[in-house]
Amino acid sequence: MKLSSKALLALAISSITATAYAESVSQDFVPTTLAGTSAQSEAKGFIEDFSLGGTTRNWYSHESKYRGGTFEYKKHGQTLTDRNRTNWVQGTIINASSGFTQGTVGVKTELAVYNAVVLDRSKRDIKGGSNRTLADSDGDAVGQWSKLGLANVQFRVSNTTLTAGRQNFSSGIVDTIGNRALPSSFEGVSFNSEEFSNLSFQGGVFDRVSPRTEQSLSKFRSEYGNGVETDKVSTLGLNYQPLKSLKVSVFGANVKDFWNQYYFGATHELGDAQQLALTTGFNYYKTVDEGKKEMGEIDNDTFSLSLGLAHQAHSLTFSYQAVNGNEYFDYLHETNGIYLANSLTSDFNGPNEKSFQIAYGINMAEYGVPGLKFNVYSARGWGIDGTHYTGNNGRAKFAYDGIQNQDGEKHQEYGVGGSYAIQSGPLKATTVRATYVEHRGSEFQADGSIKEFRLVTTVPFNIL
Repeated sequence: MKLSSKALLALAISSITATAYAESVSQDFVPTTLAGTSAQSEAKGFIEDFSLGGTTRNWYSHESKYRGGTFEYKKHGQTLTDRNRTNWVQGTIINASSGFTQGTVGVKTELAVYNAVVLDRSKRDIKGGSNRTLADSDGDAVGQWSKLGLANVQFRVSNTTLTAGRQNFSSGIVDTIGNRALPSSFEGVSFNSEEFSNLSFQGGVFDRVSPRTEQSLSKFRSEYGNGVETDKVSTLGLNYQPLKSLKVSVFGANVKDFWNQYYFGATHELGDAQQLALTTGFNYYKTVDEGKKEMGEIDNDTFSLSLGLAHQAHSLTFSYQAVNGNEYFDYLHETNGIYLANSLTSDFNGPNEKSFQIAYGINMAEYGVPGLKFNVYSARGWGIDGTHYTGNNGRAKFAYDGIQNQDGEKHQEYGVGGSYAIQSGPLKATTVRATYVEHRGSEFQADGSIKEFRLVTTVPFNIL
């Protein structure tokens, strides 16, 4: 892929198009200066700023495979198959967080207990649980379990914070994922520095991940690989806002003996949503093998470009995505380290795959119902070709088994969703979201053919 031609040309065209409309979003340059205030100078104290609260989430999903696809489960020593899988879990987080102590160096602690109660414990329904319901080796649901989701100590000088222990972290490569009853978190050391007005730096070194549906810590592995593990992930990057309308992020990560991965992301806004506004989003990943090459030989360039039009309550987004490489575009399991526009139920990340998505959204606040939103989308992927994959690094087992069978594979996905956020009262900020997704893949496309209905209710609460 040549960024200097296709991507930059598309960005330029989109900018020219939007200048015909009212520019309520300023295009002014933002100078880089020292931050005007010091967060540490405003510290209230270890006890004085203590808080206790959390969230509880009711997470329900029903899936149905079709076109011959089935789920498996074991009963009385026999392996049985069924088209359907249901998971229903109540996940609760109780988070206790102190304030920063006063002085030049502030100290703070954070502790969060994660608890899951399984509401559907049928072995036939949960089909072994996967990353949705925790199950034992016999496939029986673990009815109730708890763990420390967060446990860290933080040190702050001025506007720079160092965090050690189990923590949340967010970047384009290593990012906490929260699409189940409970989120993931990471064990390690990280920093966040916001000493400048429009420029911040972030980095971290992590050796373990706390998965969404497991009680113990695990080593890192890739989302699409052969289960090989690594115990060190290092990442460093920055977030920069050169214009009031433009934000960019640049990050790199070393996953020991897997790969080096580099990320660039940019978002640009033009126009006035009351008339017509345009948001351009661009995401690019470069991945190359590293060290012992446990994932085999990798040389992968993947990007997505999205153009979003907004007029009052309505938005319409077009997204194109391309994978340039003979392997999957891969990322770390139990992370949300994939900021590509067409990462949906399917990631549309097959070898050499191209994909296109059209999405429409409506915000009912414009019609007197604040908090109510609806969306619908359609995405198609084509040209999946793994026949040239040779990246086994001399091993008997390929890092991406089965990828060589993918020759001209294609797939499509449709989705519709609605959400409502309560605006006031004791349940303020409670959100309810319902989604229905249907995915259909050709014979050797990795995601198969599946339908899913999901209903998620999240209730925040404060104790102190």
